[in-house]
Amino acid sequence: MRGINKVILIGNCGKEPEFKTLNDGTPVAKLSVATTETYRLKNGESQSRTDWHMVILWRGLAGIAKEYIHPGSLLYIEGKLRSRDYTDSDGQKKYVTEIVAEQVVLLDKRQEAKGGRQEE
Repeated sequence: MRGINKVILIGNCGKEPEFKTLNDGTPVAKLSVATTETYRLKNGESQSRTDWHMVILWRGLAGIAKEYIHPGSLLYIEGKLRSRDYTDSDGQKKYVTEIVAEQVVLLDKRQEAKGGRQEE
């Protein structure tokens, strides 16, 4: 049986997306997206928790991010989780889990007609 690796987020972009172009000319963007969950404690007090997610956008989606996504943009993102490791500048091995976006829809009212989809 094959597994399923699917992530769906609705959240806000936290800061300006980071862009770069790889040596082969492929554009890539990295976004930090916040999702906030609000819940009530037994005593009725409201609590909220914000989680930050690193989202990677390739090719055409990177172009959409460059033109339309800014801090505070409300986004619908579908993608998959990817884990990788790397060695930092101090020689320490680091591990990171990111979301590789397959679809991004801009939910801001002023951007209603704009959005993007890219299949890998």
